[in-house]
Amino acid sequence: MARDGVPMLMLIDDEPAQRRLVSALAARAGWRTIFVADAEMAIATLGTQDGMRLDAVLLDQWSPEHDPSDLIREIHDRRPALPILVLTAHNDVAVAVDAMRAGATDYLSKPIAPERLLAALNATLAESGGRGELRPLTEKITAPLSFEDVVGSAPQFRAALAIAAKAARARVPVLIEGESGVGKDVIARAIHAASPRHKQAMVTVNCGAIPANLVESELFGHERGAFTGAFERHVGKFVSADMGTLFLDEVSEMPFDAQVKLLRVLQDGEVQPIGARRPVQVDVRIIAATNKRLTDEIEAGRFREDLYYRLNVVQLTVPPLRERIGDIPALCRHLLARIGSQPGLRSLGLTDGALALLMQHGWPGNVRQLQNALFRAAVLCEGDALTPLDFPQITAQIQAGASPDRRPVSLRTATPSHREGAGITLFEGDGHVRQLAEIEADVIRLAIGHYRGRMTEVARRLGIGRSTLYRKLAELGIDSAA
Repeated sequence: MARDGVPMLMLIDDEPAQRRLVSALAARAGWRTIFVADAEMAIATLGTQDGMRLDAVLLDQWSPEHDPSDLIREIHDRRPALPILVLTAHNDVAVAVDAMRAGATDYLSKPIAPERLLAALNATLAESGGRGELRPLTEKITAPLSFEDVVGSAPQFRAALAIAAKAARARVPVLIEGESGVGKDVIARAIHAASPRHKQAMVTVNCGAIPANLVESELFGHERGAFTGAFERHVGKFVSADMGTLFLDEVSEMPFDAQVKLLRVLQDGEVQPIGARRPVQVDVRIIAATNKRLTDEIEAGRFREDLYYRLNVVQLTVPPLRERIGDIPALCRHLLARIGSQPGLRSLGLTDGALALLMQHGWPGNVRQLQNALFRAAVLCEGDALTPLDFPQITAQIQAGASPDRRPVSLRTATPSHREGAGITLFEGDGHVRQLAEIEADVIRLAIGHYRGRMTEVARRLGIGRSTLYRKLAELGIDSAA
């Protein structure tokens, strides 16, 4: 750790513009950046006073012909604990695999997404042993787009998907709440894919990654010469998403002034680019997501209440992975299949011991962290199946107590075979058994979600008649879509 608590980054890049950009983004997170132009200077710098204080290295793979593996391997040999991040303009998973096998700990693609770079830098400073798990490497693996491909059978999760599936057919705004990494973006894409707008674009905006002074230009656009530095006309995200969907990720991070302008667009259906003489009519479906409770943000004066009601026409909450541990076996199979289809990788199994280890973890980074952990293990695995030895970070966190066990009582006390079930909670928080009617309702909801609402199949699998099933739905107050 650098002295005075200021972390230090070494950027290996000979391009001045890229240096300025990375330095500015890193400074936003409190990092100091030093620069070297080539591999020879990088190795020499490691032995200097600044080099001994480094917290991370960012290597720009500046040309397709240049293989960074040799430099990565040499840095890793000299400083095994020093995180090495690789930046490239080439969206090639095979290159990422080679870089990681040489010793890289992260992989980012150009143009740099500010939130991804900051998350990668912050992950290198994690004191809980999470270094190397919460990395954006797997963002190159295409996420599922349809509800049929979304994995999960826990009742709360299936209920959220049922709400999303109903809302997809309407034009109304949808607000998705949930912790970081639970898959809010995946559900947003599924909503768009199932909507009448699926043939049009879905445009994503990370509200927390846009500087406050550029939010209006980014969302609504500007004309050439509208302000200092506006050398070209810029089409805003709302116009780009016309007739399609605009996904406002982390909407709680939007500056307060920008919230006023967003509310006006939602009310009037038109945007006013900066410097334009006339407004532009747009037809855009809004999906917003946040990892915070907006009601708490309203009470704190950080979010407009009127905007909240505009966005919150349909609301759904995605439960964290620790509340649906029973979904981990299916998620692992699904994610490993996708990972195995990537260039340079192969299909791998998962031993019972590895699965038991993964189900003991609290997963503060949720499904995204699970996917990244599996990806890293798959890259480095030399056998045909992943074992507990392929997850040293997870093992260290569990042994150090850095992963608090926040799972429901039923999952903490159940046998392994029960933990691999669907996630039905058998106990109340005080340790007493839940009422039979509540458990029965959860089982029916699970079956409906698992069999995609095919009620004949649900009744057959539950061993009851269709008329009995519908009578139970009425008695227990269950929506047949849940």
